[in-house]
Amino acid sequence: MKILLAGASGAIGLPLARQLIARDHEVIGLTRSRPGADRVAALGARPVVADALDRDGLLRAVGGLAADAIIHELTALKKPPLRHGGMAMTDRLRSEGTANLLAAAEVLGARRFLTQSFILGYGYLDHGDRVLTEQDPFGRLAGDKSDPHVAAMRSAEQQTFTAPGGIALRYGLLYGGDAGQMRALLARRGVPVAAGGVLGWVHHHDAVAATVAALEHGRAGQAYNVVDDQPASWQEVFTAMAAAFGAPPPRRLPGWLFRLTAPYVASFAVGASMRLSNAKARAELGWHPAFPAYYDGIRAAASPAPADREAGRP
Repeated sequence: MKILLAGASGAIGLPLARQLIARDHEVIGLTRSRPGADRVAALGARPVVADALDRDGLLRAVGGLAADAIIHELTALKKPPLRHGGMAMTDRLRSEGTANLLAAAEVLGARRFLTQSFILGYGYLDHGDRVLTEQDPFGRLAGDKSDPHVAAMRSAEQQTFTAPGGIALRYGLLYGGDAGQMRALLARRGVPVAAGGVLGWVHHHDAVAATVAALEHGRAGQAYNVVDDQPASWQEVFTAMAAAFGAPPPRRLPGWLFRLTAPYVASFAVGASMRLSNAKARAELGWHPAFPAYYDGIRAAASPAPADREAGRP
């Protein structure tokens, strides 16, 4: 297939482009910057420079091109934002950006559209011990500061399902492919932790593999939870990661202080808890996590050959 990959120079986009090309797909890599375009071109993809929030500019950029599918991996997140306002641009990319990419799909003649979604669309709250599946409510507002983020995820999915071949991938918290960045942050104790509930996680490599599987085998109109087999707390994951990287233990904060210093991160790291099933992705996509638990992925990220892991290669 010929695929327009939006966000092609990002943490998911680069390894995803590499895997798509390895599977003989032709990739058009959409990125906002010339340096991003250079990284995309180095993989063998055709770069297109445009801002997905500039509808007219985007449509001009893809004019005259054709594609069978679009994969929407756009975010504005280089690291977890501390405050809710730090999610504003990503929220826009999920709502306005999705609408603009759907318009681009018409220009390109694309008949398949995949979007990045996120498990926190089930709600930034404590879901208890019940295991959530794709049949559970998604996108319900809670009347708090998480509402714009949940509404944006709901908007992205609802718009996607109006497209031919529309599929939503509900990624867990991503880790592993950003090992270099996290190693530096943990070394200076830049990732605080606090007691909180368990969450769904997924290694970047496994998120990439699930996305390729959904492109090739996913059913139109469906959402898929893309998480590993072992829910874990923020504190468990980053304490284990620091130990594996030889960094000092993360600073442990009481929940109230975490909420004051990093209210957005605390909204899920402290205030949320959810266990998710990946059974549907396993059954319908033929996918399974190469790293079934966070400690498997951390061990790989800390191995002597991290470049291959960060690139999304098994």
